Amino acid sequence: MEVSLVRRAGIPFAAVPAAGLHGVGWRALPGNLMRLLRGFFAARSEVRRFRPDAMFFTGGYVAVPVALAGVGVPKAIFVPDIEPGLAVRFISRLASLVMVPSERSRAFYPKNKEIVVTGYPVRSELREHSREGGRAVLGLDPDRTVVLVFGGSRGARSINQALWKILPALLERCQIVHITGELDWPVVDQVRGELSAELAPAYRAFAYLHDEMGAALAAADLAVARAGASTMGEFPLFGLPAILVPYPHAWRYQKVNAEYLVSQGAAIDLVDETLDQTLLPTVLSLLDDRKRLQAMAVAARQLAVPDAAASIAAELLALAQEKDGLHG
Repeated sequence: MEVSLVRRAGIPFAAVPAAGLHGVGWRALPGNLMRLLRGFFAARSEVRRFRPDAMFFTGGYVAVPVALAGVGVPKAIFVPDIEPGLAVRFISRLASLVMVPSERSRAFYPKNKEIVVTGYPVRSELREHSREGGRAVLGLDPDRTVVLVFGGSRGARSINQALWKILPALLERCQIVHITGELDWPVVDQVRGELSAELAPAYRAFAYLHDEMGAALAAADLAVARAGASTMGEFPLFGLPAILVPYPHAWRYQKVNAEYLVSQGAAIDLVDETLDQTLLPTVLSLLDDRKRLQAMAVAARQLAVPDAAASIAAELLALAQEKDGLHG
């Protein structure tokens, strides 16, 4: 998916072989090590061809061979999650600068490391939609409550299944914008077919939203989602209260992200394993308590950093210009 998104933006793309080592069984370890080695040589070739003045990383195991290949090139890293992963911890040792979304992230790095808190960057086109405009784009009733449900770019099966189990009961109370992901999209026709003629128009399902994602976020009164890093930028930008369901197999990253938003009063978190039992009462309790929902919205908006992308870009340009200055 990242390949298509990068190319869609008109940015040149080169693939680098890589594989993870953390949590990998011993049978897979030798093969993954070989892929990382091949990735190092592929990355070295790209670095020599491109001759960068600076290198920018956002984590993931694919970044490790690239960072090692860029010996002598100034490096900056933006860590999207509150807590860095194993690959990010390693790369941060090689980086001149580490940028993080929140002050809370500082605790995970050595005190002598230069840390800049930038906030979480969001696409500028997300801001093009108003509440009314977003509802019009998605064909929603402008006067009814909207709950946005999604699980990230590939979807979240447990969230999808928990929603479908309670769908008629929820549609009695609100409209639902549901981004299923590609994997579960084939089930949607059956789900729609089981809804009554009165309820079906209130269920708006999509496999994936790109240009219209801003419309969905602007239109919603409440979100149900995983706790990936983007939730810390996109939900605050729209002042969107959230019910977060951290992915249980993503180490601690999503759990820590969710805990941060919950601690700030902007979200509620639920456990994935019992979601089919807790989702309906939690959503209904928030829809019934407008004061609490509004307080969560205010708390979320206070976390927004609309100029985060510009701050990151400025730091990168400064790092690249430092190298130019050294070269005279």
